[in-house]
Amino acid sequence: MGPSPPGPSARGVELRPKLRGFEFWRRTLGAARHVVAPMVDQSELAWRLLSRRHGAQLCYSPMLHAQVFVRDANYRRENLYCEVCPEDRPLIVQFCANDPEVFVQAALLAQDYCDAIDLNLGCPQMIAKRGHYGAFLQEEWGLLQRMILLAHERLAVPVTCKIRVFPEIDKTVRYAQMLEKAGCQLLTVHGRTKEQKGPLAGVASWEHIKAVRKAVSIPVFANGNIRSLQDVERCIQDTGVQGVMSAEGLLHNPALFEGRSPAVWELAEEYLDIVQQHRCPLSFVRAHLFKLWHHTLQVHQQLREELAKVKTLEGLAAVSQALKLRCQEDMRGQEEGAGPAGDLPFFHWICQPSLRPGPREHSSGRSKRALEEEASPVESLSKNKQKKQLRNPRKTFDPSLKPKYAKCDQCGNPKGNRCVFNLCRGCCKKRAFRETADCPGHGLLFKTKLEKSLAWKGVQPGLQEPPQAGPGAAGGCSPVGSALA
Repeated sequence: MGPSPPGPSARGVELRPKLRGFEFWRRTLGAARHVVAPMVDQSELAWRLLSRRHGAQLCYSPMLHAQVFVRDANYRRENLYCEVCPEDRPLIVQFCANDPEVFVQAALLAQDYCDAIDLNLGCPQMIAKRGHYGAFLQEEWGLLQRMILLAHERLAVPVTCKIRVFPEIDKTVRYAQMLEKAGCQLLTVHGRTKEQKGPLAGVASWEHIKAVRKAVSIPVFANGNIRSLQDVERCIQDTGVQGVMSAEGLLHNPALFEGRSPAVWELAEEYLDIVQQHRCPLSFVRAHLFKLWHHTLQVHQQLREELAKVKTLEGLAAVSQALKLRCQEDMRGQEEGAGPAGDLPFFHWICQPSLRPGPREHSSGRSKRALEEEASPVESLSKNKQKKQLRNPRKTFDPSLKPKYAKCDQCGNPKGNRCVFNLCRGCCKKRAFRETADCPGHGLLFKTKLEKSLAWKGVQPGLQEPPQAGPGAAGGCSPVGSALA
């Protein structure tokens, strides 16, 4: 099926007894209440270490693809094996999967590097729908039972799940009970449905989470509506959960679990120092800086463009330092008694959560891009096109300025402007060869080459056509070579 996992004895690690439920939460996870969510390309080792320094008690790895993890040694090394760090525990590794055997094989390869294995049943993105994993498995209870049961039976560490809710509370409760019965030892409940995402996310339902907590006998973590330490305490009090998981809130303020809102540059500089020691792809670092400096970048747009363009870690650090200096200038120029701009609770240089627009603002149900295009039908460009335009300012995306191509009569590809057959090069080459014809437009000269060949043979009296090689012809040699020698 795949490569065998490294054994604990080979690594000098004693086998630990497999704990369950609340015993697992108390003894292995240290009764963790403050949890860093699994975030693709965002909960890497450097960010986890930063979060742990500021109050996080448990971290999840980014979501890993079980099938890729099993077949690709480089993927395993880059995403887990090379990120082993004594300070990064307790740690739960999360996989997406839709096949019981593949999920277990991946988990066996990862279990010696973490404290539990989590099955992602909460990802609502289109890529999860195409790949048939995450929240798009929540109706396939039979498959999920087999996956959890097999993992529970074969793994040396507990298996946990992260889910989204159904619109109906009673169905969500039955869903959670089914996972517990199959062998799930800890459940994280995101209080939104799979349809609640992006600008249509809305408010997470703590009522669903509270109902699940009352109905199961395993620890439950809540996820959703967490923007401050006060939200954490209120969620625990209102729902009765054992811990609270945060994703977006921590990206904007990694000190959220400390109850602090420090200056952005304080945490940005600390994160960059950690990255120097625990390297990660530049795209991860850039994304974190965009989140941390989110509100300041609305004020200093030029530095936003610089942050998007630089291609080295030193360059990103330089832009972050420039933002710090701009903020300090803003602080000195601040009038006494003046408050933050707009609806912000703090000044833009202070770490604070970014508020997502509620679903009422987008009640039409149209996509985010459609709404943006309606607001600015001509000027709006996708982020991808904006990046291309930054690299090449002369590039235009105006459809009216795009060259118009006539189509090939046979296949529909653009035809050659000077093709004698009105075809594309591929179709033209086939036809010219078949008909022994020329097409100067495509540089195809089958007829001309044949005429030259025949004319050349006509002026060479000693040249004979090579005879057909018979059974006795050694190596198929012909007299032509001798005549030309």
